[in-house]
Amino acid sequence: VQDITQPLFSGFNYEPYCYFVHSYYAELCEETAATTFYGVKFSSALHKNNFYGVQFHPEKSADAGERILKNFIALNP
Repeated sequence: VQDITQPLFSGFNYEPYCYFVHSYYAELCEETAATTFYGVKFSSALHKNNFYGVQFHPEKSADAGERILKNFIALNP
């Protein structure tokens, strides 16, 4: 995961590796919160208003996934 500027990714001083399982992806758009490059650059996380969505599986992404889930819980809408 690259371009991690949203609060969902706070506390990272590196680009976290996350577990992806699908071959489809969301294109880049104004709601893109994080990107990943795997052959092409795509949206790996999206954010609009108080909604967040990720393309990867945080529950299978080891320490990085745990931090992302904790950050999500700590968000104040």
